Amino acid sequence: MTEQQIKAATEKFEALIREQSERSDKIKQQGDFVDYEKLDKIIIGVCGGDGIGPIITKESARVLEFMLADEVKAGKVEFKVIDGLTIENRVATNKAIPDDVLEELKSCHVILKGPTTTPQAGDPWPNIESANVAMRKALDLFANLRPVKVPSEGIDWTFFRENTEGAYAVGSKGVNVTDDLAMDFVVTTTEGCERIAKLAYDYARRNKKERVSIITKANIIKTTDGKFLNLCKNIGKDYPEIITDEWYIDITTAKLIDPKRRTDFKVFILPNLYGDIITDEAAEFQGGVGTAGSANIGKKYAMFEAIHGSAPRMIKEGRGKYADPCSMLRASVMLLSHIGKQDKADALERALDYCMYEDAKLKITGRENGCTCEEFGNYVMETVKSGK
Repeated sequence: MTEQQIKAATEKFEALIREQSERSDKIKQQGDFVDYEKLDKIIIGVCGGDGIGPIITKESARVLEFMLADEVKAGKVEFKVIDGLTIENRVATNKAIPDDVLEELKSCHVILKGPTTTPQAGDPWPNIESANVAMRKALDLFANLRPVKVPSEGIDWTFFRENTEGAYAVGSKGVNVTDDLAMDFVVTTTEGCERIAKLAYDYARRNKKERVSIITKANIIKTTDGKFLNLCKNIGKDYPEIITDEWYIDITTAKLIDPKRRTDFKVFILPNLYGDIITDEAAEFQGGVGTAGSANIGKKYAMFEAIHGSAPRMIKEGRGKYADPCSMLRASVMLLSHIGKQDKADALERALDYCMYEDAKLKITGRENGCTCEEFGNYVMETVKSGK
């Protein structure tokens, strides 16, 4: 390794430090959360993404328009279709989110977003950042909420995954110091930790959840994970009625499949990478990632999405119309709740439970032996109408 290589790597690291310090300062300057009841009109952006994204997003938007028909007619809600997050368009502009698309997203209050393809090693695409990661940073969507419920198993979990820091904050800005040495970076700020912890504990208090579990690997990743753990524990002191416990990420993944232990868990707080992984495991308990939606919450914006990918193979094989919309429909439930339409959220959630588990007269298989995405959407809306 030469002195020139060390200097070049050090200069890149210095630039990252300055960038993240500036971001930390901006967090301190933020105001309060949006009060949707005070808005004259709520604008819902519908951004399909790529792969199966446009198919399942269009269907979920159709169901949402059905649920909000009165509000749309009264001019209280507007749907805005936003194209441009396909992998082809992002590669053409060499940006995770093209500038014009980002401006359209910022003109909305909440966004229903379909899956997007993220290039990886071996792909024909250049190394552009994940659109999801870029959107979370650009709109400061710092909290990723993923609920998992299986009443028959005693499972009632809510995951609060920190969205804008950790291993994903500068995931595309690692340094190839030499051909033999590459380094990536993990980012943890006081402001970032405290706001995700407060959101999780406030949720636990409002919903009468008696336990919050902080998940890290602080015994090994001592600086950043240790900071995350200690700051979250300090926030927990302001909620004396709630039990705070701490777990390492590896044993947590094991205990989620332990029938005797897993029912103790209620609310989780996790750094970005751990939250991404463990919520996929958790989703398997209620039928897989295709059944799970997620909310990405900031103070000014909110984005709702599936937790699975864009499934380009389904498109290549001509099976797109058989894609499962349930993940996006679950995300739509969370969207309705977030904008203050809890009665409609409850009605849609009840219909999904009926259509997916109780009646299940239409099966989604992803192939011709199952129903289409549109047919399932019709099934859900018919169920809502019937009040089952």
